[in-house]
Amino acid sequence: MNKAFSAADANRRFSELLRTVRKGQTVIVTSHGKPVARVTPILGDDRTGDAARSALIARLRTERPANIGRWRRDELYDDAP
Repeated sequence: MNKAFSAADANRRFSELLRTVRKGQTVIVTSHGKPVARVTPILGDDRTGDAARSALIARLRTERPANIGRWRRDELYDDAP
């Protein structure tokens, strides 16, 4: 079930609005009686991030190390033109 807050109430009671969303409810923010925004909880579905991370690690495992020789830490921050 959606809960409605006027824009003024959402501004004054923002912490309450966030607690409502944290509990899993969607909040509709209205201005002059018309809905203007929907605040919804973020789903705990990290499958996209997990898949991207796995793909990156798999690719890095297939890459060969670059032979760039020895370097000093200060060379990493050289401001050469």
